[in-house]
Amino acid sequence: MTPMPDVFPPTRLPDRSRTRTWAVVVAACTGQFLVVLDVSVVNVAMPSMRTDLGLSATGLQWVVNAYSIAFAGFMLLGGRAADIYGRKRMFLIGLGLFTAASLAGGLAQEGWQLLAARAAQGLGAAVLSPATLTILTAAVPEGPARTRAISTWMAVGAGGGAAGGLIGGVLTDVLSWRWVLLINVPVGALVLVGAALWLAEGRAGDRRRVDLPGAVLVTAGLAAVAYGIVQTEAAGWTAAATLVPLLGGLALLGVFVLVESRTAAPLMPLRVLGVRAVSSANVSMLLMGSATFSMWYFMTVYAQNVLGYSPLEAGLALMPTSAAVVLASKAAPRIMARTGAKSLAVLGVLVAAAGFGWQSTMGVHGSYLTAICLPGLLMMAGAGLASTPLAALATSGAAPGDAGLVSGLVNTSRTMGGALGLAVLSTVAAARTGGSSGAVEITAGYALAFRTATVVLLAGAALMLLWLPGHPRRRPEERAGTAVPVGADVHAPVGRDV
Repeated sequence: MTPMPDVFPPTRLPDRSRTRTWAVVVAACTGQFLVVLDVSVVNVAMPSMRTDLGLSATGLQWVVNAYSIAFAGFMLLGGRAADIYGRKRMFLIGLGLFTAASLAGGLAQEGWQLLAARAAQGLGAAVLSPATLTILTAAVPEGPARTRAISTWMAVGAGGGAAGGLIGGVLTDVLSWRWVLLINVPVGALVLVGAALWLAEGRAGDRRRVDLPGAVLVTAGLAAVAYGIVQTEAAGWTAAATLVPLLGGLALLGVFVLVESRTAAPLMPLRVLGVRAVSSANVSMLLMGSATFSMWYFMTVYAQNVLGYSPLEAGLALMPTSAAVVLASKAAPRIMARTGAKSLAVLGVLVAAAGFGWQSTMGVHGSYLTAICLPGLLMMAGAGLASTPLAALATSGAAPGDAGLVSGLVNTSRTMGGALGLAVLSTVAAARTGGSSGAVEITAGYALAFRTATVVLLAGAALMLLWLPGHPRRRPEERAGTAVPVGADVHAPVGRDV
């Protein structure tokens, strides 16, 4: 694969070049942290939002859904825009929109204003998130340095999702619910200034126009599917409110594939999915995300609804789990240098599955150590170990002009997997609970959800063994940073399916 173009002039002095590279890493990771944080940070603040703004139960649900649907639905468009119009430009546009929407949401006086702001946040996040990974991979040369940078990006993103409950609890208890959104404003403004000064523009694609029909079809299709998924908890899987958007969304995605196969400049060239590393890593990420995303939700509600923790106490209880995913993500590159990307991804998923299986033995009077801490450490350490090699495999399979697209695919797979998994597992738990509000029944429902997630992860590990491209131990020249991309077959001809 042709090396990705460096966004920095090659004549820079080494020290200054390294400084600029770290500025890129800091900006990219901060942007990704904000994007992932806002998926979960509002959860503990929602009761206060409901009281203050008079939201209905359905309206309260859409505080989360408006963000998630806009985020997932526009992700591919954001990734392709970064390739065509420039990474720095789309990074600044996405972060600017995200920051402005955070301000609007924090100042909202009516429920509809908050929901509109959350949807705008999701749109900004969809533009920002692919650009963060693209500018990172463009700034850091291929090899061990890029793998370390990707692992940092993954760790920070995972940390954002993990820290959402704690940060939201602290801000809500100490200040007000508005600060779970307003906190993004000073951070976003600071990163905007730094990015404007330190980032250099980079563009991997040509200046052709965005494939508007494709963008509309895939965005509408993904949004409709996501809407149908989030309806399942309230309406069930067989209700018209669920089936109509689900089937309609799938039909739109089918038309999207047909259009993309015939247009001259497609939004998502179907050849990208023909690359084994890209397709297999994204499907694996979707399966893993469908289980691990739900973990935070079920662990938080179990701690509060069954064990009697306060929102802040629940956030503090999950701090070791948050640390586990960050540390595992940071350790992944060193382990991957010895085991290869495929082996580490499978190992990580199996470790996570062991944690989910342990968590499924939870009881009404569980202790913190055995009912939250230790199973949580296994679940998130496994997720951290698997995420870095999967992201590295996916991005290494992309041509330079498709880097933003593949970055968008990685995030779309994880986000859509999380939305689907949470909806399915919530339905599983609710079916087991049978409408009862008793602690025993609720705990039994949560335990069944964790057992179901364990099966999904084991199936995902089997799929990875069969489908992910093999990767031998790294040779000395690879460790020096002059090797083939992570996940590529060293014996395969350039451009071939690995």
